Amino acid sequence: MSAIEAVRASLARIEATDGRVNAFTSVLAERALARAALVDSGQIGGPLAGVPFAVKNLFDVEGLSTLAGSKIEREAPPASRDAFLIRQLEAAGAVLVGALNMDEYAYGFTTENSHYGPTRNPHDLTRLSGGSSGGSAAAVAAGQVPLSLGSDTNGSIRVPASLCGVFGLKPTFGRLSRAGSYPFVASLDHLGPFARTVAELAAAYDALQGRDADDPAQGDRPTAPCVDLLTRGAEGLRIGVLGGWFQKMALPPALLAVERAAAALGAEQVVEWPEVDRARTAAFLITNAEGASLHLPDLKTRAQDFEPLSRDRFLAGAMLPAAWVNQSHRVRHWFARKVADSFADVDVVLAPATPCTAPVIGTEWLDIAGMKLPARASMGLLTQPVSCIGLPVVSVPIWGTDPDAPHLPIGVQVIAAPWREDLCLRVAQQLQASGVAHAPIAKEL
Repeated sequence: MSAIEAVRASLARIEATDGRVNAFTSVLAERALARAALVDSGQIGGPLAGVPFAVKNLFDVEGLSTLAGSKIEREAPPASRDAFLIRQLEAAGAVLVGALNMDEYAYGFTTENSHYGPTRNPHDLTRLSGGSSGGSAAAVAAGQVPLSLGSDTNGSIRVPASLCGVFGLKPTFGRLSRAGSYPFVASLDHLGPFARTVAELAAAYDALQGRDADDPAQGDRPTAPCVDLLTRGAEGLRIGVLGGWFQKMALPPALLAVERAAAALGAEQVVEWPEVDRARTAAFLITNAEGASLHLPDLKTRAQDFEPLSRDRFLAGAMLPAAWVNQSHRVRHWFARKVADSFADVDVVLAPATPCTAPVIGTEWLDIAGMKLPARASMGLLTQPVSCIGLPVVSVPIWGTDPDAPHLPIGVQVIAAPWREDLCLRVAQQLQASGVAHAPIAKEL
């Protein structure tokens, strides 16, 4: 298939399905076809030559205002150039076809956006796609694009990957440049890809790597290509299963998904991380405080233009005592040291990505561990403690674990020590090769 044919097929699929899914906020047909023509002419090449992709609308796209899911940013001037990661993918030959829906300012786990409408789960249009990168996961699950980019602060790649049944990678904090993306929480923000196969995910990750002086938080580490390592699978790796909080706060379908993944990998060791609940609380408080600080001028002058849910959380964050935030960072660093110690005994650990399969849109409460918990916030129960300390994770989709919704997937987090994305991808590849994990295009559409 030529690049132009691939892009036209993507654009046709978007046109045919997005009225129901609502993944895209902008479609860049003219730009995409022009770029595809350059690929076909041989002027542009690379490992991703002609592959269509789309990005969460917090990435700068030349000529578009960077919405970040908001109403306020519609008034922002158009971006003067593409974000660093877009440029990286296009340098590898990929072709940008559009921008994708999200929770306002990335503050949410559901993509129930009141400004642009909810993004629906392609496998069941009555259900959530997850968030905040809901458009990114849904576009891949719907077969609109084979690759997409999202962001993950507290779980915003892993939650929608879990609910939409695709592979998602949250790299180590500082691995990929965040330059040219709308910030949320500088201490916790990550960017990463979604795909339907591990090989595509790894190819995108390899292309995305590169040192960028415009992101001062990016770690000064050499690139670490992963595609050629996938053939090793999980051979020789010590794999454990996280217990404690990660068992207590997950419902039976999520636990069964981990059980299936562990059985396929021969993983029997249970690993306990201490004080996980405190790490999650620390992530919550840091998120509240840093997010509120970023948006405080607009909160003071035009609070009515925020989505109500994000506005209320930002206002709460603006009133947090500084001592609480400082203590949260202390807890975070303490937790990171304790978790680092656990990787002396294992190379990779498994945990549920979400406590349940995708809830129906508008769900307010979930019953978990004998408690009635707010549904939107609770989708991050199992991801926040991990991103709080910046570990690399691949979310791997498992199917058929929920007897009440056998058509829905749920994700398993494959977690490694910092800078070991290669181990996460190798385990994910093993699960895909064994048939335990896969990411089919949604039949619903």
